[in-house]
Amino acid sequence: MVSGRFFVPGRPLRPLPVSAYPDFVHPMEKLLRGIARFQNDVYPKSQELFEQLATRQEPETLYIGCSDSRVVPHLLLQTQPGDLFICRNAGNIVPPWGDVVGGVSATVEYGVQVLGVKHIVICGHSDCGAMRAALQPERVQHFRAVSAWLHHAERVLAVVRETHPNLSEEAFLEVVIEENVDAQIHNLLTHPSVAARVRAGTLQVHGMVYDIARGSVKVQDRETGRFENVQRILERLEPAGGPTPDGGR
Repeated sequence: MVSGRFFVPGRPLRPLPVSAYPDFVHPMEKLLRGIARFQNDVYPKSQELFEQLATRQEPETLYIGCSDSRVVPHLLLQTQPGDLFICRNAGNIVPPWGDVVGGVSATVEYGVQVLGVKHIVICGHSDCGAMRAALQPERVQHFRAVSAWLHHAERVLAVVRETHPNLSEEAFLEVVIEENVDAQIHNLLTHPSVAARVRAGTLQVHGMVYDIARGSVKVQDRETGRFENVQRILERLEPAGGPTPDGGR
């Protein structure tokens, strides 16, 4: 097991027994063993790739998603290191340009203007805690940062309440999650660097929603605004002669 040291004013620094902080040790040991497996098993198989990435990155896609621990972008999208430039926060929210100057706007600006990404994906997911909190703001009213952040979802709730007044609680949440992705795309398009490159045709913006329990993904059709199962979209992308040798992937 891993040992550690804590500093107590007026006392010498000394190791504490594992029993003194069991909740800390076990998760940390899991992470440390994961690092060891990466170094021993994963890195050697992709050493050439990591060496190429050591001094530069050229991702084609900026992924903006929720911080939720159940959503793993590289696993979901089956991408490699260097493929995605990633920004994650509670509720996959993108504040409108000028509203908040912070990590999201800086990441968007850097990804578009410096890295030159060709695609931006905003990905929501089922059972989103941020959207549940937005629906019940009294539950997070004592969390100043959370409450202020969820202000950016107020438009979403207003739209869904007006257009879907008679849904069950879970069905309502599902629509809110989809509408939130659409709203954040509109917010994203207020950023000058994004708007300019979308207009120029050098940047595309996409919305999707991941269902954790089913492993399914719906992608927004930007013409209709509806979210469609990714398999249906792939079927339309297949050439007239049938699926490609790799199954259309």
